Amino acid sequence: MPSADGTGGVTVDVRQLKALVTVAEVGSVTRAAELLHLVQPAVTRQIRTLEEELGVLLFERTRQGMRPTDAGAIMVDRARRALNELERARAEVRPHPGAVTGIVTVGLLESTTGLLAEALVTAVARDHPGIELRLMTACSGHLQQWLDDGDLDLSLLYNLDNTPSLNTRPLVRERLWVVAPVSAGLRSDRPVPFAEAADRPLVMPASGHALRALIDTAASHAGAELRIAVQTNSMPVQKQLVLAGHGWTVLPGVGIAQDLTSGALSAAPLTDPDVWRSVVLATPRYGRTPPAVEVVAHELVRQIHSAVALGRWLSAQLPGADSTAETE
Repeated sequence: MPSADGTGGVTVDVRQLKALVTVAEVGSVTRAAELLHLVQPAVTRQIRTLEEELGVLLFERTRQGMRPTDAGAIMVDRARRALNELERARAEVRPHPGAVTGIVTVGLLESTTGLLAEALVTAVARDHPGIELRLMTACSGHLQQWLDDGDLDLSLLYNLDNTPSLNTRPLVRERLWVVAPVSAGLRSDRPVPFAEAADRPLVMPASGHALRALIDTAASHAGAELRIAVQTNSMPVQKQLVLAGHGWTVLPGVGIAQDLTSGALSAAPLTDPDVWRSVVLATPRYGRTPPAVEVVAHELVRQIHSAVALGRWLSAQLPGADSTAETE
């Protein structure tokens, strides 16, 4: 349908995008109207006008509420990104003399959140109150996809070199540990041969998980066959199932430091072979890097270096440190 300016394009305004995203998120026009401080007919009219301009149906009514169609899901995804970019731009250009401002979305590996999330938020709030942080946590594969899609400004990933779309900076190398109930009596000063760990029922990361790939490679090097009791894509679930007696598991040291301190679990570094992962800071290769993103990246690196120096990042080494035989 031709636009009002005669260019033949589609005219879409911010109000329509907000209505689209809000209805999709809450599944109800009535609830969306309440959140947007509008009357229900106004929201309905914005959705209908957008559908007419695009020439497609964006929602279908179901017993569970308003559900986006395939075309609607595409529009919701793009609209959400457009609104986020507009919000970021407003934050950056808002006058704050002498202050760095903006919205920065950071991806943290699930295993690092206990060590880094609160420390990063506290430091940024103290030194750069004009920056709004948004933290997202997931496994490395999901974080990389979000970074490629533009949903993150920077992220921690592991075992990744530079890619066509991303720049990576090595930050830390850490050893993988075998983790068991306290009754197993594992100790940090007594490494466990991989073949011995593999002979136990194991709670494993799901196939396709980057950590699982590391473990499978180590098993091949050790000539061991894994006895998998259950698979999961959640590190907290791995630890929960170990506590419940369903088997042992393998995790990076940073993900179990608090559990060892509290005495909830026992653990030991893996050996024969030693298994390491490399954590990197990844940022988009193309496009302008806002000052706020640079500030947060610097602070995240500082927090990681501090954690390693103080021994709070279990069995970790900074880049360039010597190590023994490894599997990466």
